[in-house]
Amino acid sequence: MKKRIIGLVASMAVAGSLAAAPVQAQDELTIHSSMPALEFPFFVHMQKELRAEAEALGGITLIETDGENSAPKQTADVEAAIIQGVDGIIISPIDTVAMAPVLAQAVEAGIPVITIDRRVDDVDGILSHVGADNVIGGEAQGQLIVDTFPDGATVVNLQGQPGSSPAIDRNLGAHNVLDSMSDKYPFVVEQTANFSRTEAVTVTEAILAGLDAAPDVILAANDDMALGALQVVSEQGLDTKVIGFDALPEALGSVRDGGLLATIEQFPGGQSRGATQALVSYLRDGVEPEAVTLLSPIAITADNIDMGERLGELE
Repeated sequence: MKKRIIGLVASMAVAGSLAAAPVQAQDELTIHSSMPALEFPFFVHMQKELRAEAEALGGITLIETDGENSAPKQTADVEAAIIQGVDGIIISPIDTVAMAPVLAQAVEAGIPVITIDRRVDDVDGILSHVGADNVIGGEAQGQLIVDTFPDGATVVNLQGQPGSSPAIDRNLGAHNVLDSMSDKYPFVVEQTANFSRTEAVTVTEAILAGLDAAPDVILAANDDMALGALQVVSEQGLDTKVIGFDALPEALGSVRDGGLLATIEQFPGGQSRGATQALVSYLRDGVEPEAVTLLSPIAITADNIDMGERLGELE
């Protein structure tokens, strides 16, 4: 199978067969897209880039749906797409396990499925996954802590939504780096804030109230949580450093202005456009994509902020 490279790519072997053979080559296509929750700016951007690429390729009717952070809602949307008989599905699944049954139904119905950002496990026949290597992203967060605090640091870990593959992998990456040096870089508290800024404010306030001393670092699995934690840290006048993940424009601005120490860029626009190109090439030309294409995230600090994908959106 021909390897497909997008930006800085790391490959990963994936078991399972490809989806059924492509539909007969056609110019006009109907593609169903599904984001976990459009309340999050990250997914709004991914959807925008999907739409832009579909328009650029032409001849595509894109049915856009919002999972509303509910696995039953996202499942119902996919079930409707199957009944409608769409030509293909691009989805960022809310939960790696909960969404597996309905995506298996889509595959069984002969509809090619590409997952983006978030993967699903144990479903044979998913055409491709296009995303970021979130383990590498978590490792970049951990390594930044080591580089910034060579003499050691206490770490609070704000974890993402339980069951989502980015939350699982980012947490694993950070632990990959720091666990071997746990005497110097102990996780003093690890708690989920479900990728939510509002929840991160509440969780951070509770964590800080329960500690004898302020932590040196708050590690957050996305920028919304990082910005919520930063709000609390700033209000309390603490010198705690905060590291985010996703490189949202607001986070890039905060890094630039001395708020967040860093954020992790995972090139979501590149994921969306790459997934759209892969599905359309498969449907129109029978070109089989690589089973997995992963972009390698990088840490964005004030020193390399020009590498932020969405820097141009800053005022």
